Amino acid sequence: MQSELRLVGAENELDFLDRQSITLARSLSAVDAWRMIMTQPMPLMQLAFRIRDAIASKFGVKRIGGFSGRVPEHVEVGQKLDFFLVEAVSDQMLVLTERDRHLDVMTCVSVDGQDISITSSVKTHNWFGRLYMIPVRPVHKRIVARNLRALQASVV
Repeated sequence: MQSELRLVGAENELDFLDRQSITLARSLSAVDAWRMIMTQPMPLMQLAFRIRDAIASKFGVKRIGGFSGRVPEHVEVGQKLDFFLVEAVSDQMLVLTERDRHLDVMTCVSVDGQDISITSSVKTHNWFGRLYMIPVRPVHKRIVARNLRALQASVV
């Protein structure tokens, strides 16, 4: 699966990199895995996104609104999944990005048989991007771990 890994920049230039993997009871496509994760709401996530938007918008960062819990049946390059832009999609990979003047974010869902990985990479562009990542860095890792455990528990 390493050959399929996509990052937002060269690894030595990243300000954040997190890769977490699990093995499922059966195979899923990358989009199906993302869909299952997104339809399992996390407590307090909408509140966290509202707080994020309220604070970040004061610094010229666009509001993202959070996750809707909906992923369409057909996903294609150029489409938006909530605030993410779909940059690549196949049965084995879903690459989602959000880019602005403060930071670039890429989330890559990779599938290899029953193994699934979520790799998130961030490249900051300025002091605000670096400041923004201070609270996001530890929380993001916990959220992804929780999402993968919930996915693993729901795939039988």
